[in-house]
Amino acid sequence: MAGVMLQGTGSDVGKSVLVAGLCRVFANRGLSVRPFKPQNMSNNAAVTADGGEIGRAQALQAIAARIPASVDMNPVLLKPQSDRTSQLVVCGKAQGTMRAGDYWRRKPELLPQVLAAYHRLRGEADIVVVEGAGSPAEINLRRGDIANMGFARAGGVPVVLVGDIDRGGVIAALVGTQAVIDPADAAMIRGFLINKFRGDVSLFDDGLSAITARTGWRSLGVVPWLADAARLPAEDAVALGRDTGDGAGPLIAVPMLSRIANFDDFDALAHEPGVRLAMIPPGQPLPGDAALVILPGTKATIPDLAFLRAQGWDVDLAAHVRRGGRVLGICGGYQMLGNTIADPNGIEGEPGSVAGLGLLPIDTVIHADKRTRPISGRFADAEARFTGYEIHAGVTTVESSAPPLLRFDDGTHDGTTARDGQIGGCYVHGLFDQPEARTWLVASLGAVSDGLDRRETIDAALDAIALQLERVVDVDALLTIAKDAG
Repeated sequence: MAGVMLQGTGSDVGKSVLVAGLCRVFANRGLSVRPFKPQNMSNNAAVTADGGEIGRAQALQAIAARIPASVDMNPVLLKPQSDRTSQLVVCGKAQGTMRAGDYWRRKPELLPQVLAAYHRLRGEADIVVVEGAGSPAEINLRRGDIANMGFARAGGVPVVLVGDIDRGGVIAALVGTQAVIDPADAAMIRGFLINKFRGDVSLFDDGLSAITARTGWRSLGVVPWLADAARLPAEDAVALGRDTGDGAGPLIAVPMLSRIANFDDFDALAHEPGVRLAMIPPGQPLPGDAALVILPGTKATIPDLAFLRAQGWDVDLAAHVRRGGRVLGICGGYQMLGNTIADPNGIEGEPGSVAGLGLLPIDTVIHADKRTRPISGRFADAEARFTGYEIHAGVTTVESSAPPLLRFDDGTHDGTTARDGQIGGCYVHGLFDQPEARTWLVASLGAVSDGLDRRETIDAALDAIALQLERVVDVDALLTIAKDAG
């Protein structure tokens, strides 16, 4: 076999979840499977065992395929820092920050690296399941494309087009895609999938017939609304509107910074029945009844600190601390809690230095060299164990007398605390995925954790999704499409 590529009629049509589900379907059938996304744009990154960066969705898809994640699964990653600039990560390593026009001109030289990564995966697996980005109907982006049809044609990878019926207009979206793309691109499409269907699927029989009649493409299935997908890490910030802030238990509030990054740090807390997690959007104050405020990671610390202050969240945070509320900063949020943040070389924005929130005895300088590695250890005071990862470009100096927040298994430590543990911060993401660390945190807020291992929850969700896809998707036809392409 070779590969099959899922492209979408638009963004957020569910490609990432479908690729993950199909990876688990094929793995359950005893096949060696690899996920692949030529180009991703996300500030939700994961770290591979060798310290490389890839999109969080590809790390999830690797779990679905029951294999370790590798940088080959996402050779090009763009991490937005502003409306016009992004950090470019190639084969797991940061290559600097560039404007959209600069990246546009550089894309042709990236295609050979993308194809090389794909062929390495193809050489070690029975099948590669490829995820597109955005939509091939964005014909203004077709020249130099490496994310959709540009890759598909260069790699000889057949395409299945995914339409989202939940947003409406799915017939027009599928038929319209064929109408606007190049005929040679359209020839790469071997079938289509309808995603996120609710209700009686027979009511859409005429819709399927209409699409096939107008495009010549075969239907490969109608996928229902996959409720189990809510148990998976979200890749895109559009999912952050979902919160659990209306139940009982202590409230944990997370302000939604403009360049929030690695926000899947909070997925495990969102599923904790003993606490409420509320993602606070811009324009709303931090809730006065919060037991804990967590400042999240960000792709641009100094600009997002200015954004935080523009929302008045610095005033809310100061009042929260005066009331005895607890504060935790993670990565960029940790840097914000300190005395100063300097970016002398303009790594994350305009060069400069600003005063931090002054809640932790630390000073940070942003450097071009990025630290990315998996890490494990214990909370210094509680001895609660965690497993997570670092992914940051700052060097933070901690006042010598300040106690650390975390102690790593290699004997080093990270982060610090102040005011007898009321305020803390560190660089480690994924702190609360393991039950031991999360149980300690929830207990410290006066509640009881369910004690579930987040990894087991994700694995169970993937199995449930795979079972549903086996029932509604013509999996054998997908395998035939991949085999014929090989």
